[in-house]
This record gives sequence, structure tokens and C-alpha cells, in this order.
Amino acid sequence: MTEGILGTKQEKTDFYKKVFALVLPMALQNLINTGITTADVVMLGKVGETVLSGASLAGQIQFVLNLFFFGITSGATVLTAQYWGKGDCKTIEKILGIALRLAIMMAGIFMTLSLVIPEKLMHIFTSDPLVVAEGAKYLQMVAPTYLFMAVTMVYLNIARSIERVVISTLVYLVSLFINVVGNAVFIFGLFGFPAMGIEGAALSTLIARAVELAIVLFYAKYYNKVIQIRISDIFARNPVLFADFLKYSLPVVLNELIWGAGFSANSAIIGHLNQSVVAANSVAQVARNLATVVSFGVAAATAIILGKVIGENKQHFARIYAKRLVKLSLFFGILGGAMILLARPWIIQFFAMSDLAQDYMEFMFLVMAGFVVCQSLNTTIIVGVFRAGGDTRVGLFIDAGTMWCGSILLGFFAAFVFHAPVKIVYLILLCDELWKLPFSFGRMKQEKWLNNVTRS
Repeated sequence: MTEGILGTKQEKTDFYKKVFALVLPMALQNLINTGITTADVVMLGKVGETVLSGASLAGQIQFVLNLFFFGITSGATVLTAQYWGKGDCKTIEKILGIALRLAIMMAGIFMTLSLVIPEKLMHIFTSDPLVVAEGAKYLQMVAPTYLFMAVTMVYLNIARSIERVVISTLVYLVSLFINVVGNAVFIFGLFGFPAMGIEGAALSTLIARAVELAIVLFYAKYYNKVIQIRISDIFARNPVLFADFLKYSLPVVLNELIWGAGFSANSAIIGHLNQSVVAANSVAQVARNLATVVSFGVAAATAIILGKVIGENKQHFARIYAKRLVKLSLFFGILGGAMILLARPWIIQFFAMSDLAQDYMEFMFLVMAGFVVCQSLNTTIIVGVFRAGGDTRVGLFIDAGTMWCGSILLGFFAAFVFHAPVKIVYLILLCDELWKLPFSFGRMKQEKWLNNVTRS
């Protein structure tokens, strides 16, 4: 981006062009990824609540693994974006190698557990034997995809941090097409194939993830000459760079795990209430994901843009850009909340659920509309602003405090000690994003996040 004089009309125009050049492809990627999940929910919802609940809760295992991936790549992005600002591509390739090594190790562990003890993993989230049985079948079939995703997600996220965002859109667009068609064919048994139900959804996911990996490896070898996947970098030992990687990645990984464990704890609390709540929450979560696709794109773009200018030692630009991007996230957060409210009647009527599940869903959508506004702001500040400048520890403390010492603790007591109504429990469980706001804005105002973490 060519920075002009801050505050001029031309400078602002150039800035927002750059922002939306990053945000729009990443928002589309988020939408496509959500579309993959939505395809499973919509089609399995037509089969029945038990199958839908089983796939939804089994997906929590992949969700936790994705937190490791996201933590590893987000920590890597702290370094990658700033080294990109310096123009040091060799160091970026070494960072990619470290990230791949760690991600593949974690994927191997999760794959093994899903293949060997799927029922025990499902019992973490529900005590319903029918839901456990369906979820276990799903887990065992999708387990190999974890290794595919380790390479795909790490490479694409680091490619995004050097402003190569179109390839991710292509990869996930192809994946969405394969997943939707595969779901229709294998779940319902079209074109002479047997109707496989939940196993059909898992099979289509397996095929889609394999194609994703093939495209990424082809692109990395033949098209991206800026950074490449080198086997030597995956196994190389670089104590200084690895120490830097751990310094900025480990707090992010722990942050994502604490947040993700909290999210899974919410699912576990909801999962032990009743099946209608689980089914309604599955749909509400999809609605939330759809409503935040642009907001999360803003957060990702924030990390890239701020990291690059900090690496170029343009700290004053970083301060101004951070404020603009947070305002942008507020706008898209409000827009996302409004979309949930407008789409609520149509979505509730679409799903063939019990009257009780539909009643829960209607309330959940109301709560979710406010939730996405707060989440949009917090994500842009914590994931975008703070991590761009190497301030990776603060999110760990904010999430741990507001979730585990706040919403989860109070939600647990409300559900299992005081036996509060389901709607009250749900409202308490989703209050954490609101409680984060004063801490997020307070830390941003202090400007302790503004650090150049590259080595000369």
C-alpha cells in the first residue's frame, strides 16, 4: 500500500481499497467454510435431530483441533506479516516449516484418538447413547482429514499474511462444491449410491479435504514462487527463530485452546440439557458463523495490514489504521446482527424440528444478534490489533477471565445447581463477549500492543 499523508481523502481511499482487497476474499472464504458446515446441518437436519446432533457434537473434535491450527498460524502470522514488511521471504519459509511441523504432530494425535476411542470423545459432549453412536461413526470416517487440514490450513493462512488471499478462496470454493454435491449423493443415496446418512456427510467431507490438499500442494510447487513448502524447513532446527515462534505462538495457542475449551464447555453444558436444545443450538451457531464472515475477514486483514506497517517501522500509521479497522468491525458487527434478526423467521420455518426446538431457536437468535456485535469488536482488537504487534498474551487473560471465571462458571451453576430455565442458561453462557469489551478497549488505548518483533 502506498501511504500518503494521513487523513487526506486520497490516503483514506487508498487505505480502504487495500482493506477491502483483503477483506472481501477472506470474507468469501469464511462464507464458503461456513457453507460447508451449513450443508451438513441443512441436509442432516432433514434426516433427523439425532443425526444432526451427532454430527454437530462430533464436529467439536475438529473444532478443538482447528484451534491448535489457528493458534499456530496466528502466532506465525505475528512474525510472517512483520517479516513481509521487511521483505525477508527466506525467514518466512522457515516460519512456515516450523508451523507445519507442529500442526502435523497435533493432527496425528487427534486422528489417532478419533479412530481408536470415538465413543469416549463423544461422551464428553453428550450422554445420549443414540447421539454418541451416530457421532462416533462420523468421527472415524473424517479422522484422516485432520492430516490434510494441517497442511492446507497452515499454508493458506501464512500465504494470506503475505497478501496472497485469492488461492484460499479458490481452494474453499472447490471444496464447498464437492461437499454439497457429495452430501446430496451420499446422505440421501442419489444416482444409485446407497443412502448413508451421517456416514455420507463424513465421506463427502473426506473427499473435499483431499481435493483441498491436492490444490494447495500443486499451487505451492508450481505457482507461488515467493514462499514454498520445503521439506528441509519442516525438519530444520533454528533455535533462535523457534524461540521467537514459541514466544508469540504459545500464548496464542493457549488463548485459542482456552477460548475453544470454553466454547466446547458451553456445548457440553447445552448437550446435557436435552436433544432439542442441541439441535436448536446447531442451527444458531451456523447463523452466527454466517453473520460474522465479514467481521472475521476484517480481523484477519487487520493483523496483516498492521503487522506489515509495524515491520516497516511505521508505528504512527499502525495507530491510525487500528482505530479505523475497529470502527469498520463495529459496522459489520451491527450489520451481521441485523441479518440474524431479519432471517430468523425464515430459518426457523425451514428446519423440520419439534415445537420445543423451534421455541429455543427463536430465543437463541435474539441473543445471537447482540453476541455477534460484541464478538466482531473483540475479534478485531484481540486477534487483529494485539497480535499484529506481538501482544499475544493479553487475549489469554481476557478470555480465561471472562469465560472460565464468568460465563461458564455461572452457566454451570445455573444449569446443574439451580436448574434454571434453558433460556436463562443460554443467555448466561453467551455473555462473555460483552464482558470482554472494556478490557479489550482499555488495552488498545494503552498501546502496549505496538511492537516490532523482527530481528535485524
